[in-house]
Amino acid sequence: MSYLALARKFRPRSFAELVGQEHVARALGNALTQGRVHHAFLFTGTRGVGKTTIARILAKCLNCDTGVTATPCGKCASCKEIDEGRFVDLLEVDAASRTKVDDTRELLENVQYSPTRGRYKVYLIDEVHMLSTHSFNALLKTLEEPPPHVKFLLATTDPQKLPVTVLSRCLQFNLKRLPVALIADHLTKVLELEKIPADAPAVRLVAQSADGSMRDALSLTDQLIA
Repeated sequence: MSYLALARKFRPRSFAELVGQEHVARALGNALTQGRVHHAFLFTGTRGVGKTTIARILAKCLNCDTGVTATPCGKCASCKEIDEGRFVDLLEVDAASRTKVDDTRELLENVQYSPTRGRYKVYLIDEVHMLSTHSFNALLKTLEEPPPHVKFLLATTDPQKLPVTVLSRCLQFNLKRLPVALIADHLTKVLELEKIPADAPAVRLVAQSADGSMRDALSLTDQLIA
């Protein structure tokens, strides 16, 4: 059986499992509970702090078979397919590799069609700041008049590169670097679950080296135990 990287194995699958970023989880949870879910979200912050993880959890909240909820069941077909990266109505795009306007048009040309099997068609665009000016213009037209069945979840490490016209149409959440103590505590739990012995000073050193990024901390841990 192939080894699964710790960052993937221990990726949070619900707001309750998130480490840090409580301000984001709380705000999104309240919006879902009250039925006030915006059509476009922008998650900003340094790498590895949970931007795409939170976006995927939100996609589950919107498409869980039990209904729109802040606590997706994690067991239905929709939740499982989103966790496994094969949900047909969650379209994930790395903008770093699709910067041309033709790519964006191709992505958006199916926006007007209803979801294939989910409640919402969710577009998750990572590193959205990498899109070209023409691509942003194509995206903007859809953000200005979004169909009711579509949600946009945008993520970026560099929000200042986004046009103001795009920023103004998104609900923005800034994800913070995680404190060293929080990272160290999570690493300790992960190592215990993996039955890997580790002393506290070593764990703290890894946590400090991660510079606030949980993903980097888990990747460093992977390297140390390899």
